[in-house]
Amino acid sequence: MPGEFFLYSPRPVAPELWQQENIMLRSANLPVRAARMLWSQTCLPHWAVKDHIEVFWGTAHRLPRFLPEKTAQVVTIHDLVWKHAGETMRPLSRMMEGIFMPAAIRQADRIVAISTSTAIDIEEEYPDAVDKIRVIYPGTTGLPAPLDFHSLSALGIRFPYILFVGTLEPRKNLQVLLQAYALLDIKTRNETRLVIAGGKGWGGVEINAMIKDLCLADHVIPVGYVNETQLATLYAHARFLAMPSLYEGFGLPLIEAMSFGIPVLTSNRSSLPEVAGDAGVLVDPFNIHSVSEGLSSLLKNHQHRNYLAKKAISHAKRFSWNNAARKMWAVFQEATEHQLKQQQKGEK
Repeated sequence: MPGEFFLYSPRPVAPELWQQENIMLRSANLPVRAARMLWSQTCLPHWAVKDHIEVFWGTAHRLPRFLPEKTAQVVTIHDLVWKHAGETMRPLSRMMEGIFMPAAIRQADRIVAISTSTAIDIEEEYPDAVDKIRVIYPGTTGLPAPLDFHSLSALGIRFPYILFVGTLEPRKNLQVLLQAYALLDIKTRNETRLVIAGGKGWGGVEINAMIKDLCLADHVIPVGYVNETQLATLYAHARFLAMPSLYEGFGLPLIEAMSFGIPVLTSNRSSLPEVAGDAGVLVDPFNIHSVSEGLSSLLKNHQHRNYLAKKAISHAKRFSWNNAARKMWAVFQEATEHQLKQQQKGEK
């Protein structure tokens, strides 16, 4: 891809990751959220003028308000959680999304949605934006080679297991997952543990308290945040991934798990059926019995689980960063052409 690229960041960026000659880094050092918001609306437009930016890409829901008129603008929308599951967000984050996302959608020459589900959400909420929306699936970054199963004993894992991966926050629906697992018969739970991998988020999701209340201390293993090698090893040896989220714009752990040949159990809501494809079992995330039946089915029907596992690898290959980059470049060109036509109209 020809041309020069500028990476703007409110925090320092590791320069060794961006050593190509045609990439320029410009970064600030702003740990405070309010300062970063001010920076995005003041420094960014100034840098865009200084660097003669032809296309400005807002990678997550926002665009600076006062970009140069000749600069084409593209914004990526990952989800509309603030609209469809706002109760699962921090109140301040929900308020900021409600202010900045609509403005960016109105302002953008092109809007990239990371799933068809997200595109439909945008269309329904902002009908005037329908002609600007393009769907580009994200890819998966390759994880290191997994270690053998015995290496997981360092995490307290010595039995076959179901795996959950994600930040511990309300939208991930861990309470229902744990309750559904608790409904499995004792023999099944003795044979297959539930492993919860992920760092603590917001919203008071106290995983240890939930486990204690459900008397699952002998069967559920919370391992906290794990490094990439540990994550790859967890995926590689899991029976399947369980991710009954209430709402997702995409659901990256699904693709990560499937890339290791692991089937998935996930919700029949938002983007999750689209991402799981034919390598997943869909459940109602609001119905504990639906989730529990899904868990039981995948555990006990070995033939079906193996069938889904074979589907998983081929399905995961649909999602690559090379494909995403090519499509993104086409969107940049499209936005530039659109902006040029707008300027020519204004000159007449």
